[in-house]
Amino acid sequence: MSQPQFHLYVDARHASPYAMSVYVTLREKGLDFDTVLVDLDDGANQADDYTRLSLTQRVPTLLHNGFALSESSAITEYLEDLHPGNPVYPSDPQERARVRQVQAWLRSDLVPIREERSTVVVFYGVKLGPLSAAGQAAARKLIGAAEALLPEGSDYLAGQWSIADVELAVMLNRLALNGDPLPERLRAYAARQWQRPSVQEWVNKQRPAL
Repeated sequence: MSQPQFHLYVDARHASPYAMSVYVTLREKGLDFDTVLVDLDDGANQADDYTRLSLTQRVPTLLHNGFALSESSAITEYLEDLHPGNPVYPSDPQERARVRQVQAWLRSDLVPIREERSTVVVFYGVKLGPLSAAGQAAARKLIGAAEALLPEGSDYLAGQWSIADVELAVMLNRLALNGDPLPERLRAYAARQWQRPSVQEWVNKQRPAL
Protein backbone atom coordinates (compact mmCIF):
# COMPACT_ATOMS: atom_id res chain seq x y z
CA MET A 1 0.00 0.00 0.00
CA SER A 2 1.47 3.36 -0.99
CA GLN A 3 2.18 6.01 1.62
CA PRO A 4 0.17 9.25 1.50
CA GLN A 5 1.89 12.25 -0.07
CA PHE A 6 0.76 14.62 2.64
CA HIS A 7 1.35 14.48 6.38
CA LEU A 8 -0.63 16.96 8.44
CA TYR A 9 0.57 17.75 11.96
CA VAL A 10 -2.33 18.79 14.19
CA ASP A 11 -2.88 19.33 17.90
CA ALA A 12 -3.66 16.18 19.85
CA ARG A 13 -6.95 17.66 21.10
CA HIS A 14 -8.17 18.49 17.58
CA ALA A 15 -9.09 21.91 18.99
CA SER A 16 -7.08 24.19 16.69
CA PRO A 17 -9.36 26.01 14.23
CA TYR A 18 -6.33 26.51 11.99
CA ALA A 19 -5.53 22.80 11.88
CA MET A 20 -9.22 22.24 11.15
CA SER A 21 -9.02 24.62 8.17
CA VAL A 22 -6.21 22.64 6.55
CA TYR A 23 -7.83 19.30 7.38
CA VAL A 24 -11.08 20.42 5.73
CA THR A 25 -9.16 21.69 2.69
CA LEU A 26 -7.42 18.34 2.23
CA ARG A 27 -10.75 16.50 2.56
CA GLU A 28 -12.54 18.85 0.15
CA LYS A 29 -9.82 18.30 -2.43
CA GLY A 30 -9.96 14.54 -2.00
CA LEU A 31 -6.24 14.31 -1.26
CA ASP A 32 -4.69 11.33 0.48
CA PHE A 33 -3.08 12.32 3.77
CA ASP A 34 -2.43 11.18 7.28
CA THR A 35 -2.48 13.14 10.50
CA VAL A 36 0.28 13.29 13.08
CA LEU A 37 -0.79 14.35 16.57
CA VAL A 38 1.30 16.93 18.41
CA ASP A 39 0.67 17.16 22.16
CA LEU A 40 0.82 20.89 22.83
CA ASP A 41 0.10 20.32 26.53
CA ASP A 42 3.41 18.46 26.84
CA GLY A 43 5.30 21.00 24.73
CA ALA A 44 5.86 18.54 21.89
CA ASN A 45 5.79 21.47 19.48
CA GLN A 46 9.02 22.73 21.09
CA ALA A 47 10.85 19.42 20.82
CA ASP A 48 13.88 19.39 18.53
CA ASP A 49 12.35 17.12 15.89
CA TYR A 50 9.30 19.36 15.55
CA THR A 51 11.16 22.66 15.59
CA ARG A 52 13.31 21.38 12.74
CA LEU A 53 10.10 20.72 10.81
CA SER A 54 8.04 23.78 11.76
CA LEU A 55 9.64 27.22 11.70
CA THR A 56 6.81 28.64 13.80
CA GLN A 57 6.67 25.70 16.27
CA ARG A 58 2.90 25.71 15.89
CA VAL A 59 0.18 23.59 14.35
CA PRO A 60 -0.73 22.94 11.69
CA THR A 61 2.32 21.99 9.70
CA LEU A 62 2.11 20.18 6.38
CA LEU A 63 4.86 17.88 5.12
CA HIS A 64 4.75 17.15 1.40
CA ASN A 65 7.53 15.18 -0.26
CA GLY A 66 10.13 16.63 2.11
CA PHE A 67 8.73 20.17 1.91
CA ALA A 68 7.45 21.46 5.26
CA LEU A 69 5.10 24.41 5.50
CA SER A 70 3.51 26.06 8.53
CA GLU A 71 0.71 28.62 8.98
CA SER A 72 -2.71 27.46 7.90
CA SER A 73 -3.59 30.08 5.28
CA ALA A 74 -0.22 29.56 3.60
CA ILE A 75 -0.93 25.82 3.56
CA THR A 76 -4.44 26.14 2.12
CA GLU A 77 -3.18 28.48 -0.60
CA TYR A 78 -0.34 26.06 -1.38
CA LEU A 79 -2.80 23.19 -1.70
CA GLU A 80 -5.03 25.32 -3.93
CA ASP A 81 -2.10 26.13 -6.23
CA LEU A 82 -0.94 22.53 -6.26
CA HIS A 83 -4.37 20.94 -6.76
CA PRO A 84 -6.80 23.52 -8.21
CA GLY A 85 -9.54 20.93 -8.66
CA ASN A 86 -12.35 21.12 -6.09
CA PRO A 87 -11.37 24.71 -5.29
CA VAL A 88 -11.52 26.12 -1.77
CA TYR A 89 -11.00 29.71 -2.96
CA PRO A 90 -13.07 31.69 -5.50
CA SER A 91 -11.65 32.04 -9.01
CA ASP A 92 -12.60 35.72 -9.31
CA PRO A 93 -9.59 37.82 -8.16
CA GLN A 94 -11.67 40.26 -6.12
CA GLU A 95 -13.74 37.56 -4.42
CA ARG A 96 -10.56 35.59 -3.76
CA ALA A 97 -8.95 38.66 -2.22
CA ARG A 98 -12.03 39.24 -0.08
CA VAL A 99 -12.03 35.75 1.42
CA ARG A 100 -8.29 35.99 2.05
CA GLN A 101 -8.99 39.28 3.80
CA VAL A 102 -11.49 37.48 6.03
CA GLN A 103 -8.93 34.77 6.82
CA ALA A 104 -6.25 37.31 7.71
CA TRP A 105 -8.66 39.35 9.83
CA LEU A 106 -9.89 36.38 11.84
CA ARG A 107 -6.28 35.45 12.66
CA SER A 108 -5.14 38.92 13.65
CA ASP A 109 -8.12 40.59 15.35
CA LEU A 110 -10.95 39.83 17.79
CA VAL A 111 -8.47 38.70 20.44
CA PRO A 112 -10.94 39.07 23.35
CA ILE A 113 -13.31 36.60 21.68
CA ARG A 114 -10.51 34.13 21.06
CA GLU A 115 -9.36 34.47 24.67
CA GLU A 116 -12.78 34.47 26.38
CA ARG A 117 -14.42 31.95 24.05
CA SER A 118 -11.65 29.47 23.41
CA THR A 119 -12.27 26.46 21.23
CA VAL A 120 -13.19 24.36 24.26
CA VAL A 121 -16.57 26.01 23.69
CA VAL A 122 -16.62 24.91 20.06
CA PHE A 123 -15.17 21.41 20.27
CA TYR A 124 -15.79 20.36 23.89
CA GLY A 125 -19.14 22.00 24.56
CA VAL A 126 -17.83 23.91 27.57
CA LYS A 127 -19.88 26.96 28.58
CA LEU A 128 -17.94 30.01 29.78
CA GLY A 129 -19.01 33.09 31.73
CA PRO A 130 -20.17 36.48 30.45
CA LEU A 131 -17.99 38.39 28.05
CA SER A 132 -15.98 41.30 29.40
CA ALA A 133 -16.52 44.80 28.05
CA ALA A 134 -13.68 44.16 25.59
CA GLY A 135 -15.24 40.85 24.62
CA GLN A 136 -18.62 42.48 24.02
CA ALA A 137 -16.98 45.15 21.84
CA ALA A 138 -15.20 42.46 19.82
CA ALA A 139 -18.48 40.55 19.45
CA ARG A 140 -20.21 43.67 18.11
CA LYS A 141 -17.36 44.16 15.65
CA LEU A 142 -17.57 40.53 14.51
CA ILE A 143 -21.34 40.69 14.10
CA GLY A 144 -21.22 43.97 12.19
CA ALA A 145 -18.57 42.68 9.80
CA ALA A 146 -20.32 39.33 9.30
CA GLU A 147 -23.61 41.04 8.51
CA ALA A 148 -21.86 43.27 5.97
CA LEU A 149 -20.07 40.29 4.40
CA LEU A 150 -23.25 38.21 4.28
CA PRO A 151 -26.16 40.27 2.96
CA GLU A 152 -29.67 38.89 3.49
CA GLY A 153 -30.11 35.67 1.52
CA SER A 154 -26.39 34.94 1.20
CA ASP A 155 -25.38 31.37 1.93
CA TYR A 156 -21.65 31.98 1.46
CA LEU A 157 -19.11 34.79 1.57
CA ALA A 158 -18.34 34.64 -2.14
CA GLY A 159 -21.50 33.25 -3.70
CA GLN A 160 -20.14 29.71 -3.38
CA TRP A 161 -18.49 27.86 -0.54
CA SER A 162 -14.88 28.67 0.35
CA ILE A 163 -12.60 27.69 3.21
CA ALA A 164 -13.16 31.16 4.70
CA ASP A 165 -16.79 30.19 5.34
CA VAL A 166 -15.57 27.47 7.69
CA GLU A 167 -13.23 29.87 9.45
CA LEU A 168 -15.89 32.55 9.90
CA ALA A 169 -18.29 29.86 11.16
CA VAL A 170 -15.78 28.83 13.82
CA MET A 171 -15.55 32.40 15.09
CA LEU A 172 -19.32 32.83 15.09
CA ASN A 173 -19.78 29.48 16.83
CA ARG A 174 -17.52 30.64 19.67
CA LEU A 175 -20.50 32.84 20.52
CA ALA A 176 -23.40 30.72 19.25
CA LEU A 177 -22.38 27.50 20.99
CA ASN A 178 -21.82 29.34 24.27
CA GLY A 179 -25.32 30.81 24.12
CA ASP A 180 -24.16 34.39 23.56
CA PRO A 181 -26.43 36.79 21.64
CA LEU A 182 -26.07 36.41 17.88
CA PRO A 183 -28.44 37.42 15.07
CA GLU A 184 -30.44 34.40 13.95
CA ARG A 185 -29.29 34.54 10.35
CA LEU A 186 -25.63 34.47 11.44
CA ARG A 187 -26.38 31.61 13.81
CA ALA A 188 -28.05 29.74 10.93
CA TYR A 189 -25.12 30.49 8.60
CA ALA A 190 -22.63 29.08 11.12
CA ALA A 191 -24.79 26.00 11.71
CA ARG A 192 -25.05 25.42 7.96
CA GLN A 193 -21.26 25.46 7.51
CA TRP A 194 -21.00 23.06 10.45
CA GLN A 195 -23.03 20.43 8.60
CA ARG A 196 -20.57 20.14 5.73
CA PRO A 197 -19.26 16.52 5.77
CA SER A 198 -15.59 17.54 5.85
CA VAL A 199 -16.31 19.83 8.81
CA GLN A 200 -18.37 17.20 10.62
CA GLU A 201 -15.49 14.76 10.29
CA TRP A 202 -13.27 17.13 12.28
CA VAL A 203 -15.96 18.15 14.76
CA ASN A 204 -16.68 14.50 15.60
CA LYS A 205 -13.06 13.52 16.27
CA GLN A 206 -12.38 11.57 19.45
CA ARG A 207 -10.80 14.00 21.91
CA PRO A 208 -8.95 13.44 25.17
CA ALA A 209 -10.67 14.73 28.29
CA LEU A 210 -9.83 18.25 29.39
